[in-house]
Amino acid sequence: MSVVSLEKCLLCHYLYARIDASGCIRCGVYFVPENTLRETMVHENEHEHDSDRGLAVETAKPEVARPPLFQVLLLNDDFTPMDFVVEVLRGFFNLDQEQAVQVMLHVHTRGRGVCGVFTREVAETKVTHVNEYSRSHQHPLLCTMEKL
Repeated sequence: MSVVSLEKCLLCHYLYARIDASGCIRCGVYFVPENTLRETMVHENEHEHDSDRGLAVETAKPEVARPPLFQVLLLNDDFTPMDFVVEVLRGFFNLDQEQAVQVMLHVHTRGRGVCGVFTREVAETKVTHVNEYSRSHQHPLLCTMEKL
């Protein structure tokens, strides 16, 4: 059997990061690439016996969950001008003119409308900025948020 290229013990390298020029420091073995999977399985069985000597290695994958999303809502009132609502939607939620008018009409006819969906921190910031901007321009426009 001719060996074209040799690779080092992948399992030992992964578990212990100890490979030198003569082979795996731990088990002193090199693998032929075609037999790597079979040989790795053999070495896994050898390494399982290490647990008898108090050696336990387990890789833990971090559990990462997507953050909860919140929808930002505008509530209708009878005093805020429609143009001001469109200005708020364009300025704070980056809607184009047509989308802003559609959301404004939805708020006007149904009592409330969704401006966007964001993570909690972004939604809180947008609600605060819209409410402060409305108060600074003497309009009672109210912005809230709800968890999806």
